[in-house]
Amino acid sequence: MKIAIFTDTFLPDVNGVAKTLGRFTKYLDQSHHSYIVISPKQTKKEISAGQIYRQSSFPFPLYKDCRISLPNTMHLKEIIKKFQPDIIHVATPFSIGLTGLHLAKKYNIPIVGSYHTDFDHYLKYYHLTLLSKALWRYMEWFHQPLLRIFVPSAVTYDQLQKKGFQHLQIWQRGVDMNIFHPYYSTDEVRKKYNIKERYILSYVGRLAPEKNVELLPKIAKQLPPELQENVHWLIIGDGPSKSSLRNDWQQNVTYTGFLPQKEVAKIVSASDLFVFPSETETFGNVVLEALATGTPVVAANEGGVKNIVQEGFTGKLCNSNHLDSFVNAIDSILNDEDWRYQLTQNAVRYAQKQRWEDRFEELISTYQFILEETKSKQKHA
Repeated sequence: MKIAIFTDTFLPDVNGVAKTLGRFTKYLDQSHHSYIVISPKQTKKEISAGQIYRQSSFPFPLYKDCRISLPNTMHLKEIIKKFQPDIIHVATPFSIGLTGLHLAKKYNIPIVGSYHTDFDHYLKYYHLTLLSKALWRYMEWFHQPLLRIFVPSAVTYDQLQKKGFQHLQIWQRGVDMNIFHPYYSTDEVRKKYNIKERYILSYVGRLAPEKNVELLPKIAKQLPPELQENVHWLIIGDGPSKSSLRNDWQQNVTYTGFLPQKEVAKIVSASDLFVFPSETETFGNVVLEALATGTPVVAANEGGVKNIVQEGFTGKLCNSNHLDSFVNAIDSILNDEDWRYQLTQNAVRYAQKQRWEDRFEELISTYQFILEETKSKQKHA
């Protein structure tokens, strides 16, 4: 099969979409399918290589970590005519995704898409809720021609179904247990970050308003005094909220910045709890990765995360933005060693069943079904 992927974010970007697509292309390499990826150029020096065709781009003014692309449509037409894909997969609904939609229509190529990001929920955090109606109108228009819209969780499926989206299919995410596992050395992490406190709590993700990270220092300062002095927080990631976090919260906390995946896995594995206050996740890859390391999760009971964390079995789901709910969950788990051990065992067993290979096989099978369906319709037209 020949697959053309159009996306406004790809490796080396550090986000769920880029990492998922990076894993998918690795799987395609191993399973001998052909593919091309159309994605933004990250730096002026970066050039297209192999199956990756980089398009010129510039940082989005409101959010420097995101880039807006200026696709070279004439060049992409030539690439598509030469490659002749069986199917086009658009992973994002903006400039490069739009180009994929245009080329699919122009050359009559079956097209599918994946819905990764709850942009509407993001607007709240940037005080742009007035744009919500226009955004949904655009999203409905963009997704309407797609033969399948892959969504990562039941929560997102229900949300889009209520909005009138059709051709929805749940396509969950997996975890690489070669990297995320519970067998790393806790002592190594404690030594590296000079941690003397009894407990380690961690967070992984963008440090940005839509991740609700400003709740973390509030939680830390609201913990009972005996816990506060016995807890060290490791905050992994970077983003526009980092400076305000550092100004507000300096005691018993280390900011690591972005780290390679293996280093992230070591830290999360060494943690007693993984704390994740984000309300905007369509899935929550980092939550599944935390469970794979045997670390119980305390998270907001919102978005796709509530389809991963099993209440009282692999962690605790808290009332969104409710400080006491998070504080009580952390307190109760840390003060019950037997329960914490059971949560750890349950977390690993659950994660072991979530293999990336299975997820990608599901995706390829759906591609094949769509192609057969399309051929059948053309035959009887």
